[in-house]
Amino acid sequence: MNLASTLLYASGALALLLVLLYQFSTRTARRIESALPPTGLFVEADGVRLHVRDEGEGPALLLIHGLNGQMAHFNYGPVRELSRRHRVVTIDRPGSGYSSRPDGVPADLSTQARAIAALIDRLNLGRPTVVGHSLGGAAALTLALEHPGKVGALALIAPLTHTDGSVPPAFRALAIESAWLRTLFAWTLAVPAGILGSKRVLRQVFAPEQPARDFATRGGGLLSLRPSQFLASAGDLLALREHMPRLAQRYGELAALGIPVHVLFGRGDRILDWQVNGQALADKVAGCRLDLVDGGHMLPVTQAARTARFIEEAVAARRATAA
Repeated sequence: MNLASTLLYASGALALLLVLLYQFSTRTARRIESALPPTGLFVEADGVRLHVRDEGEGPALLLIHGLNGQMAHFNYGPVRELSRRHRVVTIDRPGSGYSSRPDGVPADLSTQARAIAALIDRLNLGRPTVVGHSLGGAAALTLALEHPGKVGALALIAPLTHTDGSVPPAFRALAIESAWLRTLFAWTLAVPAGILGSKRVLRQVFAPEQPARDFATRGGGLLSLRPSQFLASAGDLLALREHMPRLAQRYGELAALGIPVHVLFGRGDRILDWQVNGQALADKVAGCRLDLVDGGHMLPVTQAARTARFIEEAVAARRATAA
């Protein structure tokens, strides 16, 4: 076999492999969505179709999940307790879970915050206490600084507040610079690689606590394996480089805006260091309250009761300040 024939054969074999991987990825995504269908309603807000759950009555809470996640991270535990005394709205951020991010809509948190602000108006939430976990904390901070009239208080759980551009090992697969390579990887290798590496990644995200055994289903973890979610999460991650330094320069404005800030962090968090992201925020925001607990990054799942209590305490402190 000459060189030309060898190259032709290799090209054909590679093309066949890519087709098979694409078919496996699309079939797996359909099976995941069949097993874990949407559980809420859909609301159009600022050109984005947001997947939303709205339950309970009382003072409004708006809950925003983190990177490569979706609303089930909160619905795993805290929402059940909170909805007994509050109107609790959980959302899939644009592009995540079952919320859309149409082509041409940027992934940056300012664009996401604009859609969330529009949702607050659509649902007549007034000025809710906004709860943000991980990257959802950065989204909540962006919402408060760019749309202060939509936020009554912030309750941030293991929030991303500062970044030096480094990416935690659990999320490094998302940091593919080339758009075409990112798309190719998402629709071919991301799904099988995600399945093979899921236990390792979950150990990293939950450490030093143990991953919840039913996180894949009850916590919605399987939804993160879909190619569309990989691409949305990669976009979220890459957009942070320009956004976060600008955001961090404005934290001092929160006190002047009259927006109370409460932060809950696990001392053993292996994804976001509590000193770099929790203490650093508290140092810049007058009156910011920082609570530390023994635990890791996934407190809404591993310590649902403590998370719910923290949010209740933030609401109570807000009432006391307003009185």
